[in-house]
Amino acid sequence: MAMPLLSKIKKKALRLAEGLELVDFSFGLPYTWALLKGGGKRALGVSMTLPEEIQVYRNSVEEPSLEALIEKTDSLNVIERTLGIAAINAVSQYHLDVSSLPDADAVELVMDFERVAVIGNMPPVVRALRGRGIKTFVFERNPKLWDRETLSDALEYLLLPEVEAVLVSGSALVNGTLEMILDRAKKAELLVLTGPTAQLHPDFVKGTGVTHLAAMKVFNIERAIQKLKLGSFKGFEGESRKYVAAVST
Repeated sequence: MAMPLLSKIKKKALRLAEGLELVDFSFGLPYTWALLKGGGKRALGVSMTLPEEIQVYRNSVEEPSLEALIEKTDSLNVIERTLGIAAINAVSQYHLDVSSLPDADAVELVMDFERVAVIGNMPPVVRALRGRGIKTFVFERNPKLWDRETLSDALEYLLLPEVEAVLVSGSALVNGTLEMILDRAKKAELLVLTGPTAQLHPDFVKGTGVTHLAAMKVFNIERAIQKLKLGSFKGFEGESRKYVAAVST
């Protein structure tokens, strides 16, 4: 049986986590986060928290460490999975140099396509695409984020084979749907994992079908953590820089 995608990512992250130490972490809204240090520098990783996915507030991690959190990345418990992804993103950000990467929005990558899927309702992105006359399919799992033109994520299975490009919220890692999306969107020329949760190291998704990672590098870590503790999404963004990283095939 083939190893699940999250298990493969976990295995790669554990190798890069050697010598790094977990400094602090928190499961919270709007993001769960993990802070690590090593070699005289620190890195912050985040993961979107999806309260609608939580069934039981239970966690089997008794002695938190960087390795312990990463080991839970492929757990069926969404709290454990969210913490694991935040830890993996912290490891990724520690090793990823974004200084030479372009500061760009994910939407700029797909403006030349005629049929685009947006997975995870992102209104500014959708407005930009439809403003250009691009046929845009918007899928969302959380009914609270639906509007009149939003499609249930159940229709991804049917419609993704028809699109030329896909913008996927990094939360697809958290809810475990990224693997299905990659399988159904094999004909797409571009598949961009986007948002703060897409802080993965490009090598972690090499060969999966993900072509780009459009995420955010946190530079002012102390202020970002303070704003995360205060539940501020926009405040956290203000301490970060967007970047786009191509994933080699």
